[in-house]
Amino acid sequence: MASRPGTCRPMVRSRMSKLPKLVAAALLAGAIASPALAQSKPDAKTEAKSAPRYDIGRAPTAEEIRGWDIDVRPDGQGLPEGKGTVAQGEKLFMDNCASCHGEFGEGNGRWPVLAGGKGSLTSDNPVKTVGSYWPYASTVFDYVRHAMPYGNAEAFKVDEYYALVAYVLYLNDVITDQDFELNNKNLAAIKMPNEQGFVMDDRAAAEKSFWQKDPCMKNCIAPVKITARAAAIDVTPEDKDKKSRGVE
Repeated sequence: MASRPGTCRPMVRSRMSKLPKLVAAALLAGAIASPALAQSKPDAKTEAKSAPRYDIGRAPTAEEIRGWDIDVRPDGQGLPEGKGTVAQGEKLFMDNCASCHGEFGEGNGRWPVLAGGKGSLTSDNPVKTVGSYWPYASTVFDYVRHAMPYGNAEAFKVDEYYALVAYVLYLNDVITDQDFELNNKNLAAIKMPNEQGFVMDDRAAAEKSFWQKDPCMKNCIAPVKITARAAAIDVTPEDKDKKSRGVE
């Protein structure tokens, strides 16, 4: 049975009338969702501002930073202003250091030797002291100021540390005048006997040929075989002549 003209028009109009409403609803939903999505991925600035603060600690003051920043470089950078003589350092050393290091830096018992040991580094019994081993006078000051006196580090004034280091250098014949005044202007210029025994770290160039892009993971070296025991072959040298470890 044929339909009369215009029968389907009301249905078409009904469907088309719903389309603008659906589009509007979708746009509205997108508009509502967009801010939520934007907030789910905040930029670095927003995240930094919204990061929780626990109110623990505070920024250090310039004076506090100066209290920690006391390192001295090999070229003398970082040396504080001050001065001290060998004679002044001798009294400080006797009163505060000799009980462990000996009156002449020879070391008491198993405490470190500070003086002597010249020419011993290539022997069977190397003695590493300030005079035989240490490369820079400025780093002697750095270490002594950081670590000494033992158990009471940084207890002395800057001038007293200059005096102490002057006396230690005197014990090692690096300084030969008891009236010599060590200070922040001349300390870095003092040359230590073993300065040339140290070289700059050049592994980035010298060992580059040993570097491998892909590390070896299997059968990289030949099996290790134990051929003797230290207790059996007695590798520890004997001190037959009972020579002093330090001061000649």
